[in-house]
Formats: sequence, structure tokens, C-alpha cells
Amino acid sequence: MTSKLEQKETPQANGAVLPIVPGDCLASPERGQRAEPSDFLGPDGTAVEVVVLESRANAKGVREEDALLENGSQSNESDDTSTDRGPEPASPLKETSFSIGLQVLFPFLLAGFGTVAAGMVLDIVQHWDVFKYVTEVFILVPALLGLKGNLEMTLASRLSTAANIGQMDTPKELWKMITGNMALIQVQATVVGFLASIAAVVFGWIPDGHFSIDHAVLLCASSVATAFIASLVLGMIMIGVIIGSRKMGINPDNVATPIAASLGDLITLALLSGISWGLYKELESKAYVNPLVCAFFISLLPIWIIIAKGNSATREVLYSGWEPVIIAMAISSVGGLILDRTVSDPNFAGMAVFTPVINGVGGNLVAVQASRISTYLHMSGVPGDSPETAPRKCPSPCSTFFSSDVNSRSARVLFLLVVPGHLVFLYTISSMQGGHTTLTLIFIVFYMTAALLQVLILLYIADWMVHWMWGRDLDPDNFSIPYLTALGDLIGTGLLALSFHVLWLIGDRDSDVGD
Repeated sequence: MTSKLEQKETPQANGAVLPIVPGDCLASPERGQRAEPSDFLGPDGTAVEVVVLESRANAKGVREEDALLENGSQSNESDDTSTDRGPEPASPLKETSFSIGLQVLFPFLLAGFGTVAAGMVLDIVQHWDVFKYVTEVFILVPALLGLKGNLEMTLASRLSTAANIGQMDTPKELWKMITGNMALIQVQATVVGFLASIAAVVFGWIPDGHFSIDHAVLLCASSVATAFIASLVLGMIMIGVIIGSRKMGINPDNVATPIAASLGDLITLALLSGISWGLYKELESKAYVNPLVCAFFISLLPIWIIIAKGNSATREVLYSGWEPVIIAMAISSVGGLILDRTVSDPNFAGMAVFTPVINGVGGNLVAVQASRISTYLHMSGVPGDSPETAPRKCPSPCSTFFSSDVNSRSARVLFLLVVPGHLVFLYTISSMQGGHTTLTLIFIVFYMTAALLQVLILLYIADWMVHWMWGRDLDPDNFSIPYLTALGDLIGTGLLALSFHVLWLIGDRDSDVGD
């Protein structure tokens, strides 16, 4: 007697109950064989429901439905009673504007005060002999400070995404992510530091036509040593921040990237100043010191390459992640050339203290936004997909800032932080008597206009760039933030220089610009 199979329909999701129709068959991907309809009959000859899980491995090597289930977005009824599943990550998709602002505010202020401290340091060290006689060091400043965007913020975004989709829940996975990523950023820091010194030499030689081999080696040694040590220290801080955020139930995307910059500018600038000053003093009596420093850090490259290459979590980035960091370094170096030409002009001497602040604030805010959008997309699929969450190729400004989308909400919150944040930072600089500039109303208006325009442009570019990279099968965690922070350095330095130039032209004598 033949049993008639019953056809049942249920809404399809990642786990869908599909009807079994005579003549249909299912193939097992592991065994490569067909399963006949009779295999799905119960003992009494009645049809049974078959649950088919549509599994797609995302860019992090985790099934999409696992990431979504862990975030509670589809965790309805499950027969899985396994206790091996890690703790449920907090979903960034259900955040309100208030919760986003509350989580971002403290790291944002902390990062801002770090940039203020870096600006005060630059205001002091610009008068040192090494900055006077080897002016190409100024070109290194934005390029090396931009390493936090090229490396540390990219690391923070990459680890935040891994934490949010449950790839750092077990000690084994955590250790694997730490070792691979630390080795990776040491490789990138050494190479980028070396290339930044070459760019500084070239950009310094083109306008003046003057070249000194001793100064070139000094720039190389200072740049490589600073990049290596700063990335080592900041990378360890980033790992601690992300692990702590997960344990406290805070979304790492909201706090990791600002904290990456909170001490990043200060540590990097202090290291660059101290190392270049020490090597400059040894230049006359012990000229061999500079080449030895270069050779030492470059000789460590094979060790870091072997470690990063042996880790599946970082192997792909080791091969494909060079384009954004190198191009970003070149963009930041152009901003450094503007800084070099501007600071050397006595009329704009006060600009040095404000440059790290405006660049740091813009870079921090856009890095938060890029990291959030990237995590949002990773929860909906894999790079190259075109889900409903990423349909746009060129978004309009209204959809970026005024829609009901969660990413638009975060863009509004981040943009609204610009004015109060900069007012606090400007007051701090003024109270510490930095920058040789009195805070007049017209100066504040010009400065705030430049800062608002910078962040507005960056947030819009971030919305377009992250979705564009996603559609081109590129992981935004690895590719977007270097470009965005480098553009922040270039746009911020250019707009600030323009503001100082206009103030000088209109004769704002009360502001004592360049006094």
C-alpha cells in the first residue's frame, strides 16, 4: 500500500521546514549522494517534516545563522541543548540614539583629550633642533599618527566584528585571534613606517631640491622604530579593551576605535619626537646608529610574517590588506606636506596644536561609524552579497543622516558630538595656554565650520564606501577605515590651514594667530 506524502508549507528562514514531494530528493554535500523520498517516511509510513538549514560561511568562517542566533535575532525555538555555545553577544542592531551616545561619549572625550595632549606636545617639540633642521619630520607626523587608522583602528574594527559574531568566545579562538593579529600589525607597521620615511624624503626633496643621505637614514630609523613600538603598545591595549567590553556587555564597536586613538596620537608623537631627537644627537658622533636601528626592526619582519601567515584569521589580510594602508599613508603624507609648509610660516605657528585635535576627532568619529556599518553588514551575510541591508551604491545625504535606519541614527549622534566636543577641547587648549592663539568668537566660528564640514564629509563618504566595498567582495573592516582616517587627516589639515589663512587675510589681530 502506497502512503501519500502530505505537503506542508512554513515560512522560510535560515532554518526552513520544506515539503517532501514524491520524486523530490535531497543531496548530502558531505556524502555526495541522493536521498530518496522513502528515507523520510516514519515507522508507520507517514511523512515526516525535514528541517533544512541553509548554511553560508561568512567572511569570518562562521555560519550566518549561528551569528544571528547568538545575537538573539532569530533564537525562537531550538532543540539544541549544547552548553558549548559561548555567551550571547549584545546585538548592536537594537540600540537607541541615547544608548549609542552614552557608550560613545566617554571614549570620544577620552580620545579627544588624547589628541589635545598630542597637540600640546607638537606645539612644544616644533621648536626642537631636529624639527628645525630636519623639517621632513613634520611630514611624518600625520602619516605616523594615521597608523591608528591604518592599523590599530582596523584591528579594533576587525576584532569587534569577530567578538560580535561569536569568534572570540573560547580561549582557543581568543588566543588565535590575538597572536595572528599582533603579528600582522607588526608586519604592517614596519613596512608602512619604512614607506612613510621614503614619502617624507621625496616630499621634502621636491619643493627644495635638497637631499641629505644622513637625514634620510634618520627619518627611516625614527619612522620604523616609532611605528613598531607604538603599534605593539596600542595593539595590546586594543585587545584588552575589546575583551573588557564583551565582559561588561558593551558593544565593542562603540568604544574600541575611540580608545584606540585616545592614547594613540600622544604615544606615537611622543615616541617620534623622542626617538628622532635622540638619533639626531647621535648623528654627528655615531653615524652608524641610525642604519643599525633600521636594520634591526626590518630584520624582525620574517618572524612576524611566518606567525601571521600560519594563522588562518590573518593570512588573507597579510596578502590582500596592503593596498589600503599604503594608499592611506600616501594620503596622510600629503596632509603632512601641508602641515610642513604651514607650520614653517611664522604667520601660522599656532596651527600645530590644533592639527592633531581636528584630525583625531574626525578620524575617531568616522571610524566608529565605519566599524558599526561593517558589523551590521556582517550580520546579514558575507562580503559580495547584496542583502536588503546594503542595497545602495551611492546614498543620498538624506538617507545617510535623516532616515530611520540604525546607521543613520548613529551618524546623527556622532555629528552632534562635534561642536560640544571641540568646545571642550578648545577650552582645554586655551586654559593650558597652547597654540599661541586667543579664542576669539571669529576664530571659534571658523574652526567649528571646518570641523563640522570635515565630519559631515567623512560620515557621508563612510556610508558610501563601506557599502561599496561590501558589494565588491571586500571586507570593510580591513579596507575602509585606513582610507577614511587618511582622508580625515587630509581634509582636516587642509580646512584648518585654509581657516588660518583666511583669518590672517581678514586681519583678525585679536586672535593673535601666529603670535
